Amino acid sequence: MTDPVDPLFNLVRPERLTAVVDVGANPIDGDPPYKAMLAKRLCRVVGFEPQQDALASLNARKSDHETYLPYVIGDGTDGKLRACRASGMTSLFRPDQRVLRHFAGFSEWGQVVQEIPVSTRRLDDVGELEELDLLKIDVQGSELAVFMHGRQRLSRAVVVQTEVSFLPLYEGQPVFGDVDLELRKQGFVPHAFSAIKKWMIAPLSTGDPYAALNQLLEADVVYVRDFTRPEAMNTEQLKHLALIAHHCYGSWDLAVNCLHHLAGRGAAPADSLSRYLASIKS
Repeated sequence: MTDPVDPLFNLVRPERLTAVVDVGANPIDGDPPYKAMLAKRLCRVVGFEPQQDALASLNARKSDHETYLPYVIGDGTDGKLRACRASGMTSLFRPDQRVLRHFAGFSEWGQVVQEIPVSTRRLDDVGELEELDLLKIDVQGSELAVFMHGRQRLSRAVVVQTEVSFLPLYEGQPVFGDVDLELRKQGFVPHAFSAIKKWMIAPLSTGDPYAALNQLLEADVVYVRDFTRPEAMNTEQLKHLALIAHHCYGSWDLAVNCLHHLAGRGAAPADSLSRYLASIKS
């Protein structure tokens, strides 16, 4: 592994590049959180995207640090991938028109145009994954199933960025509380909201379907391995948590916390904190 030119990387010196797994890798909501790490060649990405057009687009522009596979990640059973008029609403769950009609645009976007029989794979069973430090996931309702059937892989992860729903937009969809309880059971704690989606409740309308007042629909929530229990993390986990915190989320306080513990273990230079703080001020 060639050392990237990055002050924090050269302080913590991990044994390998950070391993990113992206479930639902189609970047419909903008750049992924790990974009800066990938640009600096600090990570390797394995992404899963079952929609063929999106997969072809990802493969057409990928770097040598990216691999994209067509697997549907879930609970390991057969199901139906419900392709919707808006590709971002494609899901193993059926859109719930009773709920969708309360929000402008969603009834149309959530119309199922094709049902595709699929076999899902458990995250724990995917042989192409060697390591997992950061899991980024957006699979329109199947997040909880992925977490429950990926506990072995996730036991080594330090960050999970997941989409959560506050209202079930799909029939039988788990909501925020369900996801939160599962991730806490696995040793993660909420760290940040990376995005919050609000919508205006019908029939009030401004003519702009994206206009919002207060109603929460969805959010991207960042969970991190519980930093109040540093003894539960090995040295390599602390190193990757520091790198992800800094490069993906600008969480300099969390990075400093990791450096503090690494220096205490003799796994980073004694002056790591001052050197890191100087680097982010420059």
